[in-house]
Amino acid sequence: MLASVLLVEDSEPIRTAFTILLEETGYRVHSAEDGHEAVRAATEHAPDLVLLDMGLPGMDGLDVVRALKSQPATAEIPVIALTGRDDAGSRRACIEAGCAEYILKPINTHALLRTIERHLRTAPEKS
Repeated sequence: MLASVLLVEDSEPIRTAFTILLEETGYRVHSAEDGHEAVRAATEHAPDLVLLDMGLPGMDGLDVVRALKSQPATAEIPVIALTGRDDAGSRRACIEAGCAEYILKPINTHALLRTIERHLRTAPEKS
């Protein structure tokens, strides 16, 4: 069975590019363009991993991570933060909220794919 990834990105061109990359790599991709939609999609689709843009309108990425980690159905899903903020405070806030990884934009796609694979290998089995 193909691993599934929930891609949360408010920029349509970036969302499209990442969707193509992930699908060509062999992942099933669900997408969301804002935080509220991300929480609903994670609950509905139970993805194996979430790629989360932290700079979302309305409900920001930190609130999304906190919401996912507070629900038993989504608490164990690894969340990889995608952000342009390169400072220790932002990194710490993401990790403290529950992100498994913090990746800076612009994103090296090869490194991103390796990171996804690593987290999928170490993620708890779904029941």
